[in-house]
Amino acid sequence: MTVLVNPDLVEKVVLGNRILYHLGVLDGFGHISCRLDNSPEHFLLSANRAPGRVTKDDILCLDLNGDIVNPTDKRSYLERFIHSEIYRSRPDVMSIVHSHSASVIPFGVTGTQLKPIYHMSGFLGGGTALFEIRDAVGEDNDLLIRDKYLGEALAKSLGGFNCVLMRGHGATIVAPSVEVAVFRSYYAESNAKLQLTAMGMNAPITYLHEKEAHNAMVTNEGQIKRAWDLWVGQVADQVE
Repeated sequence: MTVLVNPDLVEKVVLGNRILYHLGVLDGFGHISCRLDNSPEHFLLSANRAPGRVTKDDILCLDLNGDIVNPTDKRSYLERFIHSEIYRSRPDVMSIVHSHSASVIPFGVTGTQLKPIYHMSGFLGGGTALFEIRDAVGEDNDLLIRDKYLGEALAKSLGGFNCVLMRGHGATIVAPSVEVAVFRSYYAESNAKLQLTAMGMNAPITYLHEKEAHNAMVTNEGQIKRAWDLWVGQVADQVE
């Protein structure tokens, strides 16, 4: 089966990879995907390559079983089931980022809620989910989402949240577009750094109220083009 793919979406996925690497959210690992707006049963994801090296030729089209649909000799990421199963369970989600964002890791291993500490992270106002892989398969695991069963378990943990922390692994963030997914991933890491700093000050922390967080999220998402254009300008000469 061959699926028609909008070249603009391919470019956005490449840019998303390059930007997240440039911003330090992704390193040699992690990935970003985008659901096809004309075929919601399919999504774009890079072949198995480091985010900072992804090109247009690396972008693959997959279905919700995690299978590549267009003929290619390239192989996809082992953890493609993160994307396929979340898209299956969340029709509102159009883009997903999976990262090993370093400052987020302590929250997953302690069960501490990642809460919005400033206006740029209002999308965290509804709370964050926590995925414990041992609940799905016991202790005999490598923490990777390597099959459909684990993808389903992760998607179930995510529920209706924007972010699910993955104990000892990282985080997965969902969004209505590539631009918003990149924005949320960057500011989740930034929020984690600030929250860790505040937690070490031995004083009460005033987090954003749920209404403040929602209002900040709406305002920020109306301004994302400003940040996106800046980030695109920083990596545009790298896109092939």
